Amino acid sequence: MLPERAAEGAREVDAVFLSLIAMALFFVLLVGLLILRFSIKYRAGSRADRSGRVQKTWRWEVTWTIIPGLIGLAIFIWSGWVFFDVTQPPRNARTIYVVGKQWMWKIQHPDGPEEINELHLARGQPVKLLLRSQDVIHSFYIPAFRVKQDALPGRYTSMWFTPNKTGAFHLFCAEYCGTEHSQMRGTVYVMEPEAFQLWRSSASPKDKAPNMPGTPGAPLAITGQGTFFDFGCNACHTPSARVIAPQLDGLFGQQIRLRDGSLITADEQYIRESILDPNAKIAAGYAYPSLMPTYKGQISESEMRDLIQFIQDLRDGWPGKGETP
Repeated sequence: MLPERAAEGAREVDAVFLSLIAMALFFVLLVGLLILRFSIKYRAGSRADRSGRVQKTWRWEVTWTIIPGLIGLAIFIWSGWVFFDVTQPPRNARTIYVVGKQWMWKIQHPDGPEEINELHLARGQPVKLLLRSQDVIHSFYIPAFRVKQDALPGRYTSMWFTPNKTGAFHLFCAEYCGTEHSQMRGTVYVMEPEAFQLWRSSASPKDKAPNMPGTPGAPLAITGQGTFFDFGCNACHTPSARVIAPQLDGLFGQQIRLRDGSLITADEQYIRESILDPNAKIAAGYAYPSLMPTYKGQISESEMRDLIQFIQDLRDGWPGKGETP
């Protein structure tokens, strides 16, 4: 009845889904059978004994209020636990960028390979997909992994999973996105780690440049560093800059306290918003309005992607900490 499971967490999702179905069927059948039995027994003209009618008491009211309430609370806690687990990627998850457009999926690996309507993965490697749409709302759906997430224009969304079975699995768009929506589909290939390394080596650009920020030889990091300097970000956001501005090394993934006292995680969405609208969420200790100009309308989505990847690769500091790269 259900597609095969090919990712960690799929079993838990199925358990919640099937439990809800079973419980719904149980109560539907119970109520339906009782209605049918009493309809026949107490039909017009029957000689059924109608004396001894049960009167409404507070015990009955409490019973059929508390029992369903406890069942609903238990399901809420259980499904909430599963939801939290499937929406919090581990720190070692490999980030892959996905762009949806009518009617294709464009996928960019951090170390170079690009794919169209195909996604190659290594078994056992946690993967975080960073999604956005170039036009309308799409939805990235891999039934075998039990994951689905909308891709929205103008902002990032994310999903993660760990494939645990090799093979080829269907990829669909689960949101009607136009006349050729049904053709917006692809294939996810899960390979053994050794086979994936061979594929990645053969699919990566040959002009790798080592000793750059982030993973050595990572093209996105290299491109992102170029974007970083092209837009003059180095004037304020390097350790040697004289302008008082947030430093980027070690920033990604950290909790940032804002001027209003609230906390926010420095993830892809926060960095994107800070680049396009610097006054939206200013960190505590920095002046309002922000000294940083807006880059809205000046930076393309691909440049934004490269820049975010560059900042993400600075998570563990600049190469030769304390020096301008």
